[in-house]
Amino acid sequence: MSDEEDPGERRAIHFQEWWVRYRANVRTHGFATIGADEAKPAPNVIDVIESADVVLLAPSNPVVSIGAILAVPGIRGALRTTSAQVIGISGVIDGKPLRGMADECLSVIGVETTAEAIGRHYGARSGTGILDGWLIHSTDTAEVPGVEVRSVPLLMTDPPTTAEMVRAALELAGVKP
Repeated sequence: MSDEEDPGERRAIHFQEWWVRYRANVRTHGFATIGADEAKPAPNVIDVIESADVVLLAPSNPVVSIGAILAVPGIRGALRTTSAQVIGISGVIDGKPLRGMADECLSVIGVETTAEAIGRHYGARSGTGILDGWLIHSTDTAEVPGVEVRSVPLLMTDPPTTAEMVRAALELAGVKP
């Protein structure tokens, strides 16, 4: 923000400008997913979610990655109504995002950068959320009402470790790997 701009002025800027140009150092009140109302899921995405054996939510930014996907009409509803278990994998370990700026984005929407807070942000399908299970790193703890939480190593340091994480997610969903 330049010295000429009123610090109390509210204006919209593109996410990339906020992140790259201003390095997230501009007071921010929220994020808008422009065009989400008119967006449509890719062909067959809803059918695939509805007929899946399990749905895994990757350890990604809960605001600008997963949040943008959930903003597409029909996606959240499909996750809430699928007969498959929906298992999320935390992208935060020991209060720090594995990559990117999830911590900055989460603070804007009032969610702490913890596995527990993010799990609660997603919420349980037994309520109004999207999760049945939540994988967190073995050094974290979390209680998410209505969601089964399991601690496992989440650092994907090599293919066998990554495969073990996926096996743990499938086991949490009750699916034999």
